[in-house]
Amino acid sequence: MRGRLQELIQSRKWEMTIVTVIVINAITLGLETSETAMHYAGGFLVAVDRVALAIFVVEISLRIYAFRLSFFRGAWNIFDFVIVGLALLPASGPLTVLRALRILRVLRLISVVPSLRRVIGGLVAALPGMGSIILLLTLVFYVFGVMATKLYGASFPEWFGTLGRSIYTLFQVMTLESWSMGIVRPVMEKHPMAWAFFVPFILSTAFTVLNLFIGVIVSAMQKEHDELAEADRQAIHDETGAVLEEVRALRREIQELRKERQA
Repeated sequence: MRGRLQELIQSRKWEMTIVTVIVINAITLGLETSETAMHYAGGFLVAVDRVALAIFVVEISLRIYAFRLSFFRGAWNIFDFVIVGLALLPASGPLTVLRALRILRVLRLISVVPSLRRVIGGLVAALPGMGSIILLLTLVFYVFGVMATKLYGASFPEWFGTLGRSIYTLFQVMTLESWSMGIVRPVMEKHPMAWAFFVPFILSTAFTVLNLFIGVIVSAMQKEHDELAEADRQAIHDETGAVLEEVRALRREIQELRKERQA
């Protein structure tokens, strides 16, 4: 019974069914934010949401029954369990805010769709390499933040009056959001040489350090892809070896039968 249930849960049809339910539930949760949609079809949308939640609960229960304690050994299984568990908490009184967490069910697409799992796996694998880059970026922000506070704090206290304000302003500059007309040019009106401060900062953050982030993530995802490809090649090699061994055994049996007939 459990074996058949495991095969059903791991089948492509089951996966597509759950994906369909997740997508429908995501659409209904989005429509619930519209007053017009709730006015005309509020009861229907709430009913669809409850049916989707019931399906998720049944699905999780079946998976726990089929895999027993091994279910909780998988990180994605725990992720699904937590997401569905949050949806079952009572969303009334002081816990009304938990109603907004229902949309987290959409994140189950990550655990259901293999390609999304590979992307997240690559991002997780990139975290150790990103640690040193984050430390470097922190040092750069600290150094430039102290310099900006001392250089421009008196003239522009709303932007550079304190170290915290300076770092926040520099973060905006790094994102290249209104950095020129909004911040740098007004500063240059009082400090004409301010470009010599902001241009190196942009070059060392937006064009250098952030590209290092991208490089580490791409490298980790490529490694994840290579490992999966190698695993697939090994599986094909093992399967081919097993088939060849069966063919050799079949040949030996045929030869023995021929010898028996000749005898």
